[in-house]
Amino acid sequence: MDRVYETQEGCPVAATLAIIGDRWTILVLRDLVLGRSGKFGDLMESLQGISTNLLADRLKRLEQYGIIDKVFYSDHPPRAEYRLTAKGAEL
Repeated sequence: MDRVYETQEGCPVAATLAIIGDRWTILVLRDLVLGRSGKFGDLMESLQGISTNLLADRLKRLEQYGIIDKVFYSDHPPRAEYRLTAKGAEL
């Protein structure tokens, strides 16, 4: 849920924080920026203490805003790896 206040409308810093300011999100980005594996299980291992639902939510949100891409590397069973987009790398 986005928290937007009248004084923050149009502010790029506030807009950025609305996307990546949640707990764990910046740590997900840290791992991807450092070149660690973007596989869900590897992220779970690196981010000890995060729940699977919360990690899935953070990844979905980053993907929704074009900061990461979900790239499938196996069809059966479906398995994906998350990678920074150009936009995510610039961030």
